[in-house]
Amino acid sequence: MSAREKLRQLEELRERTLEGGGAERLARQHERGKLGARERLDVLLDEGSFVELDRFVEHRSVDFGLDTQRIPGDGVVTGYGRIDGRTVYVFSQDFTVFGGSLSEAHAEKICKVVDLATQNGAPVVGLNDSGGARIQEGVASLGGYAELFLRNTLASGVVPQLSVILGPCAGGAVYSPAITDFVFMVQGISHMFVTGPNVVKTVTHEDVTFEDLGGAEVHSTRSGVAHFSHRTEIESLQAVRRLLGFLPSNNAEDPPDRPSNDPPDRADDELLDLIPDLATQPYDMHEVIRRVVDDGDFLEVHSGYARNLIVGFARLGGRTVGVLANQPAVLAGVLDIDASRKGARFVRFCDAFNIPIVTFEDVPGFLPGVAQEHGGIIQHGAKLLYAYCESTVPKLTVITRKAYGGAYDVMSSKHIRGDLNFAWPTAELAVMGPKGAVEILYRRELANADDRDARVAELEKDFRQKFAHPYLAAKRGFLDDVIDPRETRARLISGLQILQNKRQRNPPRKHGNIPL
Repeated sequence: MSAREKLRQLEELRERTLEGGGAERLARQHERGKLGARERLDVLLDEGSFVELDRFVEHRSVDFGLDTQRIPGDGVVTGYGRIDGRTVYVFSQDFTVFGGSLSEAHAEKICKVVDLATQNGAPVVGLNDSGGARIQEGVASLGGYAELFLRNTLASGVVPQLSVILGPCAGGAVYSPAITDFVFMVQGISHMFVTGPNVVKTVTHEDVTFEDLGGAEVHSTRSGVAHFSHRTEIESLQAVRRLLGFLPSNNAEDPPDRPSNDPPDRADDELLDLIPDLATQPYDMHEVIRRVVDDGDFLEVHSGYARNLIVGFARLGGRTVGVLANQPAVLAGVLDIDASRKGARFVRFCDAFNIPIVTFEDVPGFLPGVAQEHGGIIQHGAKLLYAYCESTVPKLTVITRKAYGGAYDVMSSKHIRGDLNFAWPTAELAVMGPKGAVEILYRRELANADDRDARVAELEKDFRQKFAHPYLAAKRGFLDDVIDPRETRARLISGLQILQNKRQRNPPRKHGNIPL
C-alpha cells in the first residue's frame, strides 16, 4: 500500500471516529435538548483550537457481546484546546456510545488528560454525561473510577478542575466531580445522586423524581454540591469560559490581569447612603461589592446556596480577587453551618491559587438554635476560621456595619493574620449588640426598673456611644484605618499593590488537620 493510500485510510478512520454512536443516537440526544460530545467542545473552546488525543482507543472487553461492538474513542472525547488563548485540557463523555458508560479504556483516556494537565500546569474541564460504570466490565470499570479519583485528588490545588454535569451522574461517578473545584449543572438535564430514585424507593420507601432527588435546583440551593446552575448547556459552557478568565492556569502562577478603564481612585457617593440609619434594617451587600469592583463586574459563586454569605470573583485595578461578604438582606448576614462550609471552601480555593481575598463584613454572630448546635455549628464554623487562619494570600477586610462576637474574629480579623483591615464610620465592633449587652450588664437594675423599655433604650444609646463604634479597635491597632466609604475602592487597590509581593509561610508540615 502506497503512502497516499495509507493517508486515505487514515482519513477514513478519522471520519469514523467523528461518528460516535451514529446519527440516529445523536438525533435523540438533540431531542432531549442536549448537545453531542463534540458540539459541546466547539462551544467551550476557542474556534479551531481543539486537538484530540486517543481517538482510536477501543474497549478491551469480550464479554456480553462487546467483542462485536467496538467504537473508536470508547464513549469519551479527550484532548486539549484553548480558552481565550490559554491552554486547557478537556474530556467530553459521549452518551451516544454505550450511554457514555465508563470502561477501563475510557477511564485511562480521562486519566491521561488529567495527568497531562497536572504535569503541564493547565486547567482541566470535564463534560460529564455518563450512565456510570460499564456493567459488562465489572471491577475493571470500578478500578477506572478509582484511578480517576486519585488523579483528581493529586491535581487538587495544583491546577483548577471544573466539572460540567450534562446528563446523569450516579453512583461512584459523582465523586470525581465532587473532588473538583467547581461543579456546573443545567436545569432539567443534569442529575447527580449516589443512589437513584428506584433504589431510594426500595430501601426507604420514599417516592421521589430524578429532578427532586438530584437536579440542578436541589444541588445549587439545598445541598451545595453545585456551584452554578444554568438554563441551557450553552449558558453553562460560556460560564465556564468566564470563570476561567479569573483564574490562574496553575498554583505557581498569578491570576491573569485584565486592565480596566475604571479609574482606581473612583469614588462613589452612593456608598454613603447604603447603610441604613437603623442598625436592624437590612441592605443588599451586592450593591457595595458592585460599586467597589472594576466596572461593577462580579461573578458570584454558589449564588443560590447559603445566601447569607456571598462569595465570588471580581477585579480591583485589573487584578483578580476573591470576595467574601456577609449578606444583611438574608438572615441579617449571620454565619450558620452552610455559610461556614461555603466560605471555608472558597477561602481555601483562593489561597491555593494565589488569589487575594477581600472580605466585606457585616455579621451579627453565629446563628443560635438547637438545630445549629446539634448540626455541628461549632465544627463547621471552625472550618471557616481555620481556612482564614491558614491562608497566606493578601487579605483585606472592610467592616461596613456589625462585627459582633466570635464572628468578628472569624471574618479575617487582624488577629488571624488579616493584612489590611478597614472600617467605615458606621462599623460596630463589640462582643454583642447593644440590646443584648445592656440586658446582661444591667439585668438587676432592669428587673426593678419602673419603665423598663425606656431604661433599656437609654442604656442602649449610652452603650452604643461608648462601645459600638470602630474607634476603640482603631486605637488598639486592630483596624488599620477608619475610612470614608467613598474611598473604599482606592484603599483596596492601593492595599493590593503594596501586598503583591507578600511573603508568608506556614510551619513545615505534611498537612494540617482541618475540622472536616
